[in-house]
Amino acid sequence: MVNVLLSPQAQRQVDRLPSVMRARISRLIKRLAQWPEVSGAKALQGRLAGRFRLRTGDYRLQFRVEAESVIIEKIGHRAGVYEE
Repeated sequence: MVNVLLSPQAQRQVDRLPSVMRARISRLIKRLAQWPEVSGAKALQGRLAGRFRLRTGDYRLQFRVEAESVIIEKIGHRAGVYEE
């Protein structure tokens, strides 16, 4: 079991989500505590190499793994979550 941390940016993004989507994202966050036995996680490539994503519908949760921690960096709609 690992620690799951939300960046300040990710926390703000969660707070702005509709309540239904917030509940779905909350379930993904709980699943991440079981890292690396998380199904559906995909490694990102290019400038985002070293990061992963989980999806739920049209929303994405972008995270990275450091030692015994999973750090969630961004949460948002697929159209803009990969932009800087």
